[in-house]
Amino acid sequence: MPDYQAILDEIREETRPLLCQGHVADYIPRLAGVPREKFGMAVVTLDGRLYQTGDADEAFSIQSISKVYTLTQALQSIGDRLWQRVGREPSGNAFNSLVQLELENGLPRNPFINAGALVVADVVLGSPPDPRAQLLATVRRCSDNAALRDDPEVASSEQANGFRNAALANFIRSFGNLDHSVHDVLGFYFYQCSLAMSCVDLARGFLFLANQGRCPWSGGNILLPDQTRRINALMLTCGTYDAAGDFAYHVGIPCKSGVGGGIVGVIPKQLAVAVWSPALDAKGNSLAGSAALELFTSKTGLSIF
Repeated sequence: MPDYQAILDEIREETRPLLCQGHVADYIPRLAGVPREKFGMAVVTLDGRLYQTGDADEAFSIQSISKVYTLTQALQSIGDRLWQRVGREPSGNAFNSLVQLELENGLPRNPFINAGALVVADVVLGSPPDPRAQLLATVRRCSDNAALRDDPEVASSEQANGFRNAALANFIRSFGNLDHSVHDVLGFYFYQCSLAMSCVDLARGFLFLANQGRCPWSGGNILLPDQTRRINALMLTCGTYDAAGDFAYHVGIPCKSGVGGGIVGVIPKQLAVAVWSPALDAKGNSLAGSAALELFTSKTGLSIF
C-alpha cells in the first residue's frame, strides 16, 4: 500500500508555488475574500483510514460538488426517468453557457453543467416534504458528520448575483423542462451550492461512490451499484466541465469540481480523495488542486485505466 501520508505531504510542498497563480471566483462576492494561500487535501480508504495535510479540516463552499449529491437524490427518486430531461454527454462549453440550450430545445447536455443541475434541482423539489432537509441529511449521512450545514451568506451572495443562472432557468422553463417555479428552483440550487464541507468531509462523503453505492459509516445503500457506476462515469466525462478530457488524460479518475476551489476524486473499490485550493484556472477548476490530483495518481500509480 502506498504511504498516503508521506505522499500528501510531498504534494502539499510541490504545489505551494502554484497557490499564487489563477484567480478566485470573485463573481460570487462571498468567495472573493477566501485567502488564496489555503490548501488542504485528504484521502479516505475503503476501510476507513484517513490521511490529511494542510487545511483539510477547514470547511469551504462546495458549490458544484453538491451536484453529485442532488443527482444521487434524483436517481433515488425517479431512477432512469431522469435521462428523459437531461443528457449524459460532455458539453464542450462553459458550465454556465446558454448556447446549447437553444440548439437542443431546453434539454441540458449533462447534470453537472449549471443548466442540467437546475433540472436535477427541479426533480429533487418534487420529493416532499422538505427537499432541503433531505439533501442536508443525505450529505451528513454520507460524510458521517451531523454538524454539516449550509452558509446562508453564500446563498444570499449567489442569489444577488445569479443573473446567468436565472436566465438559464427561465430558458429551460420556456421549453417546459421545469415543473416548479423558477424562483423555487433557483432558491434550492443556491442552497445546495452554499453547503460548507472540508476536504475530510468530502473524502468521507464520496466514499460510497468507491463502494458500489454502500455507505461505509451507516452500512446502508445510498445507490444501487449500477447507479453508482453511472455517476462515476459522468464525473469522469463531465465532472470538471470542459476540462474533463484533460482531467481524464492527466489524472485518470472520476472527479467533480466546484468554483469554491474543491475537487473530489474516486478510485472505485479503493478510496476517495479531496483537495481544496481557492484559486481557479481558466476552466473554473482549482489550479493547484488539479495539479495535486495529477501528482497523487502519478505518485501512487492509482487510476481507473
